[in-house]
Amino acid sequence: MAPPLYKKLIQYFLQGLLVMAPFVITAYAIFWVVTSIDELLPIFTFTDEGGRVKVRNFGLGFILIIGFITLVGYLSAFFIQSRIFNLFDHWLEKAPGIKFIYTTVKEFFEAFAGEKKKFNKPVLANIDDNDVWRVGFLTREQMDDFGLEEYVAVYIPMSYSIAGNVYLIPSHRIKKLDSHVTPSEAMKFAISGGVTKVEDE
Repeated sequence: MAPPLYKKLIQYFLQGLLVMAPFVITAYAIFWVVTSIDELLPIFTFTDEGGRVKVRNFGLGFILIIGFITLVGYLSAFFIQSRIFNLFDHWLEKAPGIKFIYTTVKEFFEAFAGEKKKFNKPVLANIDDNDVWRVGFLTREQMDDFGLEEYVAVYIPMSYSIAGNVYLIPSHRIKKLDSHVTPSEAMKFAISGGVTKVEDE
């Protein structure tokens, strides 16, 4: 017996939603990032009916800001310019009141990108000393300064979130994965709730 027409329509709707949702969400995320950055540089402005001044750069602000950031990265790659950036960096790290915000933000970005990125050692962590293992990243291999010998620090990301928790656990309760799982694969697996596929080498 064939299913009723309304069930077929619901099935087709869900199938279409499954196909379109990733594209729409990705496109919206890109649009939101571009427009948000674009509005930071008020090149072209207009006043709406409510008297509010709004920015409409049509992408020009985004291009200029991204270009400027790329130029800073390019200049910082040279020795002389790098020394200037390092001197400026040193001043900010010593400035009272500013150093806490600056160093926290700097270390956060360095953890995800650059030559000093921290989340590059994927592991399985046995947090609760049972048969349950969690996907995480080894961030420190020695915790002697915390008075914990043979302990390590492991960051466990949360599913569908950029947030996570740091655990200090005995080193024998972790299994390193970097020999067959890349850091990006481990991060995608953890954040997606385990639905992404880890490719074999």
